[in-house]
Amino acid sequence: MKDAPEYETITLERAGGVTRLTLVRPDALNALTHAMMAEIGDAVDRISRDEASRVVVLRGAGGNFSAGGDLNAMKSMPPAPEPGVEDPLYPRYRQFGDVLHTLDTLPQAVIAVLEGAAVGGGLGMACCADVVIVNARAKLGIPEPRAGFIPSQMIPYLVRRIGSGRARNLAITSNRIDGREAHRIGLAAHCCEDTAALEATLAETLKAILHCAPAAIATVKRLIAESEEQPLKVVLDAAGAALVERLRSPDAVEGMTAFLEKRPPRWVP
Repeated sequence: MKDAPEYETITLERAGGVTRLTLVRPDALNALTHAMMAEIGDAVDRISRDEASRVVVLRGAGGNFSAGGDLNAMKSMPPAPEPGVEDPLYPRYRQFGDVLHTLDTLPQAVIAVLEGAAVGGGLGMACCADVVIVNARAKLGIPEPRAGFIPSQMIPYLVRRIGSGRARNLAITSNRIDGREAHRIGLAAHCCEDTAALEATLAETLKAILHCAPAAIATVKRLIAESEEQPLKVVLDAAGAALVERLRSPDAVEGMTAFLEKRPPRWVP
């Protein structure tokens, strides 16, 4: 991507309208460090401002999505502060919540591809995606309570994705589920038995998204988010105004004309 820095723990590449954000600490199962969270945050912020980017593919290198927080990095903690003084650990971990929020509210469509380990904070990132594609043998879960701590910033996104009852079950048992179970409970939209099927599903999903007008995707994502947070009347009023705005846009003119002329609209690659 133009002007993107040389990251150490991730890669960020765009070809056409498809941006690929890949976690690249394969020797550590792409476990998250504070430096990695900062790089992901920078990358996601850049994507949010990139009008040429239409869809984001979030993936891990080396056959794993992410093993969550890196325990080796977490063992190095500064001394506890005096009473009444903010713990220096707090901003480090609260930062990840801001990263998840930016990822969740991207105007672009986001696809998460889950293979191998997809747990803790890694699972949280997946819960911020619009479409989740999972390998049947992937392992998903919240292992943190078994190590004596919690996955704080990802909890709201997990609850929204699968509901509080299923989230409680995952959290209090710390049991891992496979891709088939993730698909059954609605965490993933697609479950694939092997890599070939996963790649084919990803290609089909990208094709479907790229047939949609980018501004329409951004608007419908915003309205879906508002539906979870705002009173019904407020959402209906906003949706009506958004529809009128879209109908008066060049995209709608082009889209309806292309449909009647039996041709792809201009935004289809």
